[in-house]
Amino acid sequence: MGLPDEPRNHMSKITKEINKISIAVISISGRLVFYALVAVLLFTGVRRGYEFGHSIFYSPGMEEAPGTDKTVTLKGDESVSDVGKLLEKAGLIRDDLAFSIQAQCYGYEVQKGTFTLNTSLSSKEIIGRLGEKTDGEEES
Repeated sequence: MGLPDEPRNHMSKITKEINKISIAVISISGRLVFYALVAVLLFTGVRRGYEFGHSIFYSPGMEEAPGTDKTVTLKGDESVSDVGKLLEKAGLIRDDLAFSIQAQCYGYEVQKGTFTLNTSLSSKEIIGRLGEKTDGEEES
């Protein structure tokens, strides 16, 4: 009577070992996939963060000199964010959010007036020109 139970126990041990190995392989595979996903997300986040930070502190003109002149009229009651959106729509800057942050860093306050700006100007230069008092005259 002892003989028939031994092959069953032996098969049971082999099945348990196979299950343990399968679980270990699946667990390791799951961890590898998770770590790969985290690495991709970190890389993407760091890259985008760098690009955004770079656009805040170094924002060249949209075109090489001589560029294209564009006229922008401000009523003086727009927010800095509104000005950024207007400039982006006019093709003078690349990113209105980066412009808004730059404007805050440089202490820009919206001035009423008509401004002629060139697409070769950097965001910093545009902020400087938009910040000049115009007394109703056109800036160049």
